[in-house]
Amino acid sequence: MDYKLELEDMLTTVIREGGSDLHLSEGRHPTIRVSGVLLPLVRKPILTKEDTFGLAQQLLTKINLDLFVATKEIDFSYNHTTGDRFRGNGYYQQGSMSFALRLVQRKIRTFEELNLPPVLEEFIDKQQGFFLVVGPVGHGKSTTLAAMIDRINSTRAEHIITIEDPVEYIYEQKKSIIDQREVRVDTEDFHVALLSVFREDVDVVLIGEMRGVDTIGTAVTAAETGHLVLSTLHTNNAAQTISRIIDSFPAGQQDQIRVQLASSLTGIFSQRLVPRIAGGLVPAYELLINNNAVANLIRENRTHEINSVIETSSQEGMVDMNHSLAELVRRGEITVETAYQFSLNPKVLEHLL
Repeated sequence: MDYKLELEDMLTTVIREGGSDLHLSEGRHPTIRVSGVLLPLVRKPILTKEDTFGLAQQLLTKINLDLFVATKEIDFSYNHTTGDRFRGNGYYQQGSMSFALRLVQRKIRTFEELNLPPVLEEFIDKQQGFFLVVGPVGHGKSTTLAAMIDRINSTRAEHIITIEDPVEYIYEQKKSIIDQREVRVDTEDFHVALLSVFREDVDVVLIGEMRGVDTIGTAVTAAETGHLVLSTLHTNNAAQTISRIIDSFPAGQQDQIRVQLASSLTGIFSQRLVPRIAGGLVPAYELLINNNAVANLIRENRTHEINSVIETSSQEGMVDMNHSLAELVRRGEITVETAYQFSLNPKVLEHLL
């Protein structure tokens, strides 16, 4: 089998079918995901151990392949011959190599194209602060952050540094200077790269993912010291995000991080990509804005009350997930059943529909 040709053909299928992902595992047909649904490519042969290793040799550099075999995990990017990019993760299961590749759209879409709320512009207009986009894997966090970075890039002259593993969207240099650093290629790790930004005359920092106490602590400090810091976490909502950040620190440091977070956090945007009736996906979201009430709850370790603040603060621009889902139902974008499926509190949603 010509593994280079076979890989390019499978990735072309993902692009042609409007898919988002390609899965490669021994003992299964190659499988793509289209509009949230997994579809096996039954005309392709079931992959053998030899096949997955042959594909691995095409997907990974020699250095990354050796690292993958040694550590059993690897994040990487792959450039298709069309110019499209894929973000990949390699992992072992039952002693065999597997890969998941996600298509990174070449064009960075705007807020309007992504159906994102205009209020997000208020957060990127700030000169400093800590803003998080959160949600499960595969629900558009990176795409939303890319839209925010590109909006800054299009409207003002800033020095923007991204720290990613791997680099996903490639930004065109517009009004801003954008330096994109990839872990293991351009820097040792997230924490080392983040420490360096203090000496790089940077205005805006995008951290691809908050990994580890050191990275989180340095990111919060950067936000306190005159930088706009944007990042992501795999959490379900704003209250859980704040608790996750605080709980990641040793008990003796938690009071300090609460104070820092209360003063530096600007907002948390939690999103889900929900199947729409007309086809495709539409975002439902929760938006927390860090006002005095929220800051006090963070300082006083009462994060469990944050959900109530969001629900009762719509006049200040906050949005809770149930109201967002109910609005999508009213607009005829999604079904009632879909709204219940994605609600974190169906009993409350019932009163809104």
